[in-house]
Amino acid sequence: MAEQPGTLLYYLKRSTEFLEKKEIPNPRVDAEWILSDLLNLPRIKLYSQFEMPLGQKEIDIYRERIVERSKRKPVAYITGKKGFHKFEYFVTEDVLIPRPETEELVDYLWKRKEELSLVESKELQIWDLCSGSGCIGLSLTQLLPSSVVTLSDISEKAIAVSRRNAEKYNLNERTKFYVSDLDTLIPKDLQFDLVVSNPPYIPESEKPEIMPDVLDYEPHMALFVSDFEYFHKQLLSAVFKRLIPGGKLMMETHPLYMNEVEEIAKKLGYVSIKRILDSSKKERFLFAETPSAS
Repeated sequence: MAEQPGTLLYYLKRSTEFLEKKEIPNPRVDAEWILSDLLNLPRIKLYSQFEMPLGQKEIDIYRERIVERSKRKPVAYITGKKGFHKFEYFVTEDVLIPRPETEELVDYLWKRKEELSLVESKELQIWDLCSGSGCIGLSLTQLLPSSVVTLSDISEKAIAVSRRNAEKYNLNERTKFYVSDLDTLIPKDLQFDLVVSNPPYIPESEKPEIMPDVLDYEPHMALFVSDFEYFHKQLLSAVFKRLIPGGKLMMETHPLYMNEVEEIAKKLGYVSIKRILDSSKKERFLFAETPSAS
């Protein structure tokens, strides 16, 4: 289709070419997502609107956002949102952008809810530790109707983002929020049936290997750890004390350090430990339980 100057297709093609020259991966896809968000149109509907003229204000904003992307700013931070599982969450540069791999953590628990006794009639207490945007805990709370969730993060700004996401889905009555370093500021008597976590797990030594889209924009506090073993001992110990007998933990971690994480869990007394592969066949998730009361 020959594009006419001033139309949607014209600016989409020019933007794609510009991003290609800047060596941005998937330039057409990114240009489409940014434009669909600007026009409040589903991305697929752009294809039926190619001849639509864009107004000057839309053109100016689109150009600004394409320039931001050319500087490697992630699309999710440009649009302020990211799809995750069956939902869409508000994001800022104060929280990690939800990843497809992390969706698999939610999906694993949801698809095995009966097997894992996550659909009991009693109120299911979930703790989303290092919650960031709240995408894990808030998704599970919506998928498991009998559940309530506690979200905690060391970052006050991250908790503000997760509060906004809870409000979007009318979950205020089923959520509690704590700005806390692990469980230090969570009430002592609060116990959980299920703990989910995507904590920082990239050793700082790996920073040179991280792509600039991540390194230059996403919060380092949520990505990197200076002492992997020490941090995970602290985290797994805090979780163990907070789980009820027979309680369950599902956490994301570094595939290359799964041996270390599993060994820490064993020493702390966790049982039924499983390594779970992600869709790329990497050992991404650790599932474990506390011993049952019997």
